[in-house]
Amino acid sequence: MSDHLLNPLTVICAGSCFAFSGLFYKLYSDKRQEVQKLKEIPNFQADHHLLRILNASSNKRLHYVAVEGLVQAIGEPISSQFVPRRHGVIQKITVHEHWKYWNSALKTWVSKKVNKQQTTNTVPFSLVQPGAYISEVSVRVDSPLEASGDYLEQVHKRLRQAKEGLMDAVVRELSGEKPVALEEREELLHVGSALTAFGELVLEQDKIMRLQPPKDGRSYVLIPGDYKSFIQRRENSANMWKGLTALFGITGFALVAGFIHGAVNQDKKN
Repeated sequence: MSDHLLNPLTVICAGSCFAFSGLFYKLYSDKRQEVQKLKEIPNFQADHHLLRILNASSNKRLHYVAVEGLVQAIGEPISSQFVPRRHGVIQKITVHEHWKYWNSALKTWVSKKVNKQQTTNTVPFSLVQPGAYISEVSVRVDSPLEASGDYLEQVHKRLRQAKEGLMDAVVRELSGEKPVALEEREELLHVGSALTAFGELVLEQDKIMRLQPPKDGRSYVLIPGDYKSFIQRRENSANMWKGLTALFGITGFALVAGFIHGAVNQDKKN
């Protein structure tokens, strides 16, 4: 009886392990290729060295580079609407209304976010070399709202519960909908925060460096933190998939080896 259960169970478990191992290896391989391509992108800090390289380049243009530095507002920064003494160069305020609707089919109230309102404010900003908030050399970041990347930090979130009287409650029950809460959230790109930007770099008037969306269609990306930390996070992700590949592969081989060993011992006894 045990032999009949062991064979299909071992095959299913071992096959699943090998299948997952193959899937994880594919993810690992893709992530390693991504990391390798990222490492091939020239990486600079916003300093005099970059200015000299850009001056010597063809057409005073670098088609795709990574530039890291500290965020510095050009002019007056944006003050947080909710948090004192917090300043940024990009501010996003989002407001959601939380409502509940009566689902007659399920006989229950269903929650839903509606009437989303989003306000985005920006001021011109540049990247400067770490340790030099006031510098003669900087890289101005153009069209930051066109860039992808999770570079905004949430600085405020509040959920205000809706208040209603007895008459309001009766009306809501009859209409099949009622407000629950109002959610407000504020996100900022802080002045002084580390940022790495991927894009096209151009030089104007022999001293003004601008980073802009690439004209060749490559991604325009803003990443929080420095370049080294960004690459390290990608490598850690690749190593995670590598570890899972090895774990499931070894487990699959162990199951097969255990079954073969048990079968051989059973034959010897017979």
